[in-house]
Amino acid sequence: MEDNFKYKGRRRILALELKKKGIINDKILDSIKNIPRHLFIDPGLSEQAYLDKALPIENNQTISQPFTVAFQTQLLDLDEGCKVLEIGTGSGYQTSILNHLKFNIYTIERNHNLFRTTTKLFNKLKIFPKKFVYGDGYNGLKDYSPFDGIIVTAGSPSTPNKLLSQLKIGGKMIIPIGEETQVMTRITRISESEFKKETYGDFKFVPMLENKD
Repeated sequence: MEDNFKYKGRRRILALELKKKGIINDKILDSIKNIPRHLFIDPGLSEQAYLDKALPIENNQTISQPFTVAFQTQLLDLDEGCKVLEIGTGSGYQTSILNHLKFNIYTIERNHNLFRTTTKLFNKLKIFPKKFVYGDGYNGLKDYSPFDGIIVTAGSPSTPNKLLSQLKIGGKMIIPIGEETQVMTRITRISESEFKKETYGDFKFVPMLENKD
């Protein structure tokens, strides 16, 4: 399946909808208009691709609703060229938004089937993160730290300290924290040992799991 005018029109409508919901960063809205979300899901669901809703992908995972993707990205509040670690590549849609914003992306996926599927899609769409790793997101990528931003795309019951340690001073981690329902949280590293936490309401994510699958 390829892109076409029908899907491009739906993306423009989606971007307008997200703007009404509070996405005010024009660069993020431009990314929503440009990234073909229907290519990141099963073709049988393509008619739902530009609804603002989460959709199932393989291995009992989901592609987050567009508002959530845009909202987490907006909370990062970073300039192009910044170094961003993504925990939970999943379908690759969030990665593609970050790529369109010209961040230097390092991304980790723990599920091997998803890792293989998304690798093929990235190659097809010519999306090339600085590093795409099959591994345990809880460990982060210490060898490539520190990062300007860390974005976690699964719900964590608590704040992973290993990830906090990989933020640079002034860096921000965007992470949904909680069990059944998660609270979207932005944690900014103020100094080597001091962090500022801000919360942004309830969201629903698949759980962040340890180890590789």
